[in-house]
Amino acid sequence: MKTLAGNILTPQGFVRGQLELGDDGRVARIAGEPVTEQEARDGQQALVLPGFIDLHVHGGGGRDIMEGGDALARVSELHASHGTTALLATTMTASAPELEAAFLAMQALGSQRRPGAARVLGVHLEGPYINPGKLGAQPDFARTFAMSELQRLHDLFPIRLITLAPEVPGNMEVIESLCVAGFRVQIGHTLGSYEEGLAALSKGAGGFTHLFNAMTGLQQRAPGMVGLALAHADYAEIIPDLIHVHAGAIRVALRAIPGLYCVTDSTAASGMPDGEYRLGSHTVTKCLGGVRLADGTLAGSALTMDQALRNLVNALGLTLPDASRRVSTHAADYLGLTDRGRLAVGAWGDVVLLDRDLKLLDVYLEGSSIEHANAD
Repeated sequence: MKTLAGNILTPQGFVRGQLELGDDGRVARIAGEPVTEQEARDGQQALVLPGFIDLHVHGGGGRDIMEGGDALARVSELHASHGTTALLATTMTASAPELEAAFLAMQALGSQRRPGAARVLGVHLEGPYINPGKLGAQPDFARTFAMSELQRLHDLFPIRLITLAPEVPGNMEVIESLCVAGFRVQIGHTLGSYEEGLAALSKGAGGFTHLFNAMTGLQQRAPGMVGLALAHADYAEIIPDLIHVHAGAIRVALRAIPGLYCVTDSTAASGMPDGEYRLGSHTVTKCLGGVRLADGTLAGSALTMDQALRNLVNALGLTLPDASRRVSTHAADYLGLTDRGRLAVGAWGDVVLLDRDLKLLDVYLEGSSIEHANAD
C-alpha cells in the first residue's frame, strides 16, 4: 500500500488529504476535506491529478513508432516522463509491408506494460483509408478500405481507433460494421462535406481527428467537417500546442463540443532538441516549437501532455478540473474506459503530482512511481 498526500482532484472536486494505492495498482481509498480549486492551487502540498491519456502518439524521444524495433518502448517511456500514463500508438499512412512491420514490432513488445512506460492501450490507425487530396503530413499511400488488411493488422496488435475519410468510395459503407465490431471510427484527413460527415455520424462515427486540421473548413454556405463537428460532435481531439490551432478557435470548440479532448500528435521530436527527425517515411524538422516538412507543412508536433495542461490553464484560462478532464477523463470516456482518467476507488492508480506552477513532481503508473524529477 502506498499513500500520496496532497490536494487530490476527484470527480467531485478537490480533496485535501490522502490517496491510497493498493498492491493491485488501483486506488484503494481517498480521504480528506473538500477544498476549492483556489485553496488547492494556493496550498503548499502537491496537486494530485489523474494521469494523462493521449490517443494520438506517433513518436517521442527521438524515435518514431513506424521504425519498429523497440521504438514503441522508448516512445512510451518518454511520454510517461511527461505524465502520460496511457496512450494509443498511432501509425502513419504507409504501404502494407511497412504497416505490417510496425505492427509486428508492437506485437513483439507484447501487451505487458514495461516499468516506467505508459500503458499502450492499442493502436490508432491514422490512415491509410483517408483522402489523398488531404494528406497533410501523411505519406502518399492512401488507398481504398480493405477489411482483410485491417483484420490482418488487428490480429497482430489490437486497433482501438480508426481515422478515415467518409467521402472516399467504400468508406461510408463500412463505418457501421466497424463500429459494431468494437472499433472507434473518427473522421479525419477529409475533403468531405457537412452532409457526408452527418451521414458518417449516423452510421456510428464518433469523433474527429485533430479538429480543424486536414479537413474542410467552416464557411457560411458550406459548413464542412469543421462546421459538422461544432454542430454535432460529442467528442473530438484537438492539438493544443497553440501552433496547430489558434487559441480563439480552441475556445470556439470548447464551447461547442462537450467531450473535446487533447492529443499531442507527437513525433520523434517530442522531448528532443531542434533538428531533423523521422515521421513515417518523411524527414521532419523541429524548430521554434513546431515540427514541419521541408515545404513548411505542419507535421505532427513536439508537444507533451504536461505542456498541454499548462497551455489549457495558463493560455486559455480553463479551470484546473476542466483542463484535467480534457487531458484525461474525456479520452478515457471516448474509449469506454471507466477505470482510467479519474481518481476514484477502484480506478487504476495512474496519477500525476504537480507543483503550484503545474510542473511535474512525480508520475505513478498503475500504482508505481517512476520517480520523475521536475521537467519542463
